[in-house]
Amino acid sequence: MSRDEQLKSRWDLLVQKLSEQFAEGDTLNVESIIYLVGVQELGKPHLKFQKDDKVNLMHIAICRLLEPYGYYEFEYVDRDGWPHFKANEELPFLKAGEQSVLMKEALVQYFIERNYIE
Repeated sequence: MSRDEQLKSRWDLLVQKLSEQFAEGDTLNVESIIYLVGVQELGKPHLKFQKDDKVNLMHIAICRLLEPYGYYEFEYVDRDGWPHFKANEELPFLKAGEQSVLMKEALVQYFIERNYIE
Protein backbone atom coordinates (compact mmCIF):
# COMPACT_ATOMS: atom_id res chain seq x y z
CA MET A 1 0.00 0.00 0.00
CA SER A 2 1.41 3.41 -0.95
CA ARG A 3 1.89 6.14 1.63
CA ASP A 4 -1.05 8.11 0.19
CA GLU A 5 -3.33 5.06 0.27
CA GLN A 6 -2.29 4.28 3.83
CA LEU A 7 -2.99 7.86 4.92
CA LYS A 8 -6.41 7.80 3.23
CA SER A 9 -7.28 4.47 4.85
CA ARG A 10 -6.20 5.63 8.30
CA TRP A 11 -7.92 9.01 7.85
CA ASP A 12 -11.19 7.35 6.84
CA LEU A 13 -11.00 5.04 9.87
CA LEU A 14 -10.26 7.97 12.19
CA VAL A 15 -13.16 10.03 10.84
CA GLN A 16 -15.50 7.05 11.12
CA LYS A 17 -14.54 6.26 14.73
CA LEU A 18 -14.61 9.86 15.95
CA SER A 19 -17.87 10.59 14.11
CA GLU A 20 -19.53 7.57 15.70
CA GLN A 21 -18.28 8.63 19.12
CA PHE A 22 -18.93 12.39 18.96
CA ALA A 23 -21.10 13.42 16.00
CA GLU A 24 -24.47 11.70 16.55
CA GLY A 25 -24.81 10.46 12.97
CA ASP A 26 -22.97 13.31 11.24
CA THR A 27 -19.47 13.07 9.77
CA LEU A 28 -16.78 15.18 11.41
CA ASN A 29 -14.55 17.36 9.25
CA VAL A 30 -10.88 18.27 9.77
CA GLU A 31 -11.72 21.40 11.77
CA SER A 32 -14.00 19.47 14.11
CA ILE A 33 -11.32 16.88 14.76
CA ILE A 34 -8.74 19.62 15.40
CA TYR A 35 -11.17 21.09 17.94
CA LEU A 36 -11.47 17.69 19.65
CA VAL A 37 -7.68 17.52 19.91
CA GLY A 38 -7.68 20.96 21.53
CA VAL A 39 -10.23 19.84 24.11
CA GLN A 40 -8.18 16.69 24.74
CA GLU A 41 -4.96 18.66 25.18
CA LEU A 42 -6.63 21.12 27.56
CA GLY A 43 -7.87 18.17 29.58
CA LYS A 44 -11.22 19.75 30.51
CA PRO A 45 -13.80 18.01 28.32
CA HIS A 46 -16.65 18.75 30.72
CA LEU A 47 -16.48 22.54 30.27
CA LYS A 48 -18.70 24.59 27.98
CA PHE A 49 -16.54 26.81 25.78
CA GLN A 50 -17.21 30.31 24.45
CA LYS A 51 -16.39 31.27 20.86
CA ASP A 52 -13.00 32.78 21.84
CA ASP A 53 -12.15 29.63 23.78
CA LYS A 54 -12.94 27.50 20.74
CA VAL A 55 -10.48 29.50 18.64
CA ASN A 56 -7.86 29.07 21.38
CA LEU A 57 -8.57 25.33 21.57
CA MET A 58 -7.96 24.99 17.85
CA HIS A 59 -4.73 26.96 18.21
CA ILE A 60 -3.58 24.61 21.00
CA ALA A 61 -4.42 21.63 18.81
CA ILE A 62 -2.57 22.96 15.78
CA CYS A 63 0.50 23.73 17.89
CA ARG A 64 0.40 20.25 19.43
CA LEU A 65 -0.18 18.55 16.08
CA LEU A 66 2.68 20.40 14.39
CA GLU A 67 5.06 20.09 17.33
CA PRO A 68 6.55 16.78 16.06
CA TYR A 69 7.34 18.54 12.77
CA GLY A 70 9.43 21.11 14.65
CA TYR A 71 7.18 24.09 14.01
CA TYR A 72 6.12 24.56 17.64
CA GLU A 73 7.52 23.73 21.05
CA PHE A 74 5.59 23.33 24.29
CA GLU A 75 6.53 26.03 26.81
CA TYR A 76 4.28 25.86 29.86
CA VAL A 77 0.78 25.53 31.26
CA ASP A 78 -0.64 28.77 32.67
CA ARG A 79 -2.41 29.06 36.02
CA ASP A 80 -5.78 28.44 34.30
CA GLY A 81 -4.49 25.16 32.87
CA TRP A 82 -4.07 26.31 29.27
CA PRO A 83 -0.95 25.05 27.47
CA HIS A 84 1.27 27.54 25.68
CA PHE A 85 3.62 26.90 22.78
CA LYS A 86 6.29 28.94 21.07
CA ALA A 87 6.85 28.98 17.34
CA ASN A 88 10.24 27.53 16.40
CA GLU A 89 10.06 28.27 12.72
CA GLU A 90 7.61 29.81 10.35
CA LEU A 91 5.30 27.46 8.56
CA PRO A 92 6.14 27.14 4.87
CA PHE A 93 3.67 28.42 2.31
CA LEU A 94 1.43 25.51 1.43
CA LYS A 95 -1.41 25.31 -1.05
CA ALA A 96 -4.81 24.42 0.43
CA GLY A 97 -4.50 20.76 -0.59
CA GLU A 98 -1.01 20.53 0.91
CA GLN A 99 -2.27 22.07 4.17
CA SER A 100 -5.04 19.52 4.29
CA VAL A 101 -2.64 16.61 3.76
CA LEU A 102 -0.27 17.93 6.45
CA MET A 103 -3.09 18.27 8.99
CA LYS A 104 -4.52 14.86 8.16
CA GLU A 105 -1.06 13.28 8.54
CA ALA A 106 -0.58 15.07 11.87
CA LEU A 107 -4.03 14.07 13.12
CA VAL A 108 -3.58 10.43 12.11
CA GLN A 109 -0.19 10.32 13.85
CA TYR A 110 -1.65 11.96 16.98
CA PHE A 111 -4.36 9.30 17.26
CA ILE A 112 -1.95 6.45 16.45
CA GLU A 113 0.28 7.61 19.31
CA ARG A 114 -2.75 7.47 21.61
CA ASN A 115 -3.64 3.96 20.40
CA TYR A 116 -7.00 5.16 19.11
CA ILE A 117 -6.26 3.80 15.63
CA GLU A 118 -3.49 1.64 14.19
